[in-house]
Amino acid sequence: MDGAVVARDLVRRFGDFTAVDGVSFSIAPGEVFGFLGPNGAGKTTTLKMLNALLRPTSGSARVAGLDVAREGAAVRRRIGYMSQRFSLYTDLRVEENLELFASLYGVTGARRAERQAWILAMAGLEDQRRRLTGELPLGWRQRLALGCAVLHEPAILFLDEPTSGVDPRTRRGFWDLIYSLAGGGTTVLVSTHYMEEAEYCHRLALMNRGRLIALDTPLSLRRAMEDPIHEVEVSDPVRAVAALRRQPGLLDVALHGRAVRVVAAGAGPDALAAALAAARVEVRSITRVEPSLDDVFVHLIRREGGVVVG
Repeated sequence: MDGAVVARDLVRRFGDFTAVDGVSFSIAPGEVFGFLGPNGAGKTTTLKMLNALLRPTSGSARVAGLDVAREGAAVRRRIGYMSQRFSLYTDLRVEENLELFASLYGVTGARRAERQAWILAMAGLEDQRRRLTGELPLGWRQRLALGCAVLHEPAILFLDEPTSGVDPRTRRGFWDLIYSLAGGGTTVLVSTHYMEEAEYCHRLALMNRGRLIALDTPLSLRRAMEDPIHEVEVSDPVRAVAALRRQPGLLDVALHGRAVRVVAAGAGPDALAAALAAARVEVRSITRVEPSLDDVFVHLIRREGGVVVG
């Protein structure tokens, strides 16, 4: 496999626990590559190995042409990394965080001033540069953290759930920035648990129980789901869910807004209508719908044994 990021049979164990189990993939230059998976799936551990913050127990990885196990310090100089937890110093002013990261990355002279000015403009913080970072709204802090991660113009950017906790409008603006960076040639690997964000990625890797269980474009992943999905409009959605969960041939039944969403392996619309009629639930419509990434996510996780609890 050739690419800006290449992982081959990556394994990471902590004692008897295997957090990452034989993960392999390749990311092309300029690609926006998404990592999906439930909590504890191994996403953050994989990112830390690719960032040379954790040594693989076995397997190998190359980032920007460098071996993460043997050339870790050089890897960290070539990449940008925004961690899942807030990565800035909240007791420093905005401009002091920029100065600190410029020094850490060795950005000096005119280039330092130019990059700092770009970050302030990108984050909308030109008038907030002397404000304590901890006083900023979360959306601004996240944009500042992204700016600090790319201050040295890295060729590869790792983002670990960068929009966790921010509102949908701020998330959309954040993704505009990611696309702008990718359009300029930056390779982006981003982990997320927001399905609407996953749609923005060129390709998606889904992890569960430390293993890679799916890897493809969002469109191809949706098309690969063969079990039909029906959206059922009823008079009493809660009662309908209870009735349908007792029926055979249904892989999943869940509320979807005011409608009931049914993944049916062996039951068509007539069987659904009959089951609801028997439960004295009025059916207004039954419509077959295209699978969403949420549907694909739940289906694949269930197929691979479900989520590890605890």
